[in-house]
Amino acid sequence: MRRALLALLLLVALVGVGCGETTQVTEPDLVISDAAASATPESTPERASRLRVASSRIAVVSHGQASDSFWAIVKKGVDDAARETGVAVSYRAPDTYDTARMSRMIDEAASAHLDGLVVSLPDVEALKPAIKRAERSGIPVVSINSGSDQFRKLGVLAHVGQPEYKAGIEAGKRLAAAGVRDALCVNQEVGNAGLDERCRGVTTALERVGGRARVLGVDVQDATQARRRIAQVVTAGDIDGIITLGPGGASPAMAALQASGAQRRVKLATFDLSPEVIEAVRDKKILFAVDQQPYLQGYLPIVMLAERSKHLLFPARGELIPTGPQFVTRANAARVLELSRRGFR
Repeated sequence: MRRALLALLLLVALVGVGCGETTQVTEPDLVISDAAASATPESTPERASRLRVASSRIAVVSHGQASDSFWAIVKKGVDDAARETGVAVSYRAPDTYDTARMSRMIDEAASAHLDGLVVSLPDVEALKPAIKRAERSGIPVVSINSGSDQFRKLGVLAHVGQPEYKAGIEAGKRLAAAGVRDALCVNQEVGNAGLDERCRGVTTALERVGGRARVLGVDVQDATQARRRIAQVVTAGDIDGIITLGPGGASPAMAALQASGAQRRVKLATFDLSPEVIEAVRDKKILFAVDQQPYLQGYLPIVMLAERSKHLLFPARGELIPTGPQFVTRANAARVLELSRRGFR
């Protein structure tokens, strides 16, 4: 607990597998809340050894698919923080990107009278009614990941994530410094506010040096079709740079450049990490990767809400707690790859 608090204070000072609907606790024990503990009958020694009293109950509802490598790291952060703070956490996400399903999940979680709720914000307007209902029922809410530019509309306690427009600008500056003037921004979830802001930031940075960026929407669930679409644009125009908004887009983009023979002419960069992305950066196939440190997006909100529930402590109320942008380049890729294998990056 002391280590968790120290990490949180330092950061503030510096600035499921399958359907994804399975309720999960952080340890294989029977978990009850403090309130229920006093009403629990006397336990046998065998039962007592399996009984763990949770100090708080927190739910996490995200828009990322449960099998996604990015959200697996977020979930590791959630699980580690829950274990350290002694809270019980359920983690849920739709099978596919679906804000209507997210809203229903938020309502279902709120009906359990939780001590805290963590939500990602891919579409603030779509999720606003459900989040407001949770807040009116007295549940404190912290948002994460997407929505860093709009979370204040909701009145949530804080937002833990990357300022996406700023991240796009910084990425665009790096592309420009590498000589890119005509970039393709490959977006796998057009309409996701955070991803749209990344492309907007890249466009702004390139326009400042007389360049431009155009958006190409792809379905990364169909990698073959995504590769073909990217290859068609590359071969039909004067594209000299591609930036993808996640590892799911980076893989077909690498394949498209190889298939079109444009690896030397077109520079490739991406947002977010995966082992494949980090290895590609190390091997000079990808110029750089933007890292928003998803582990912290899972870890910090649980610590914050646990402390609020236990001790009425909460830092940076109403503020953005930025977890990025950080950059993985060839200079640090080997070290980051080692951390990735351990589930932290």
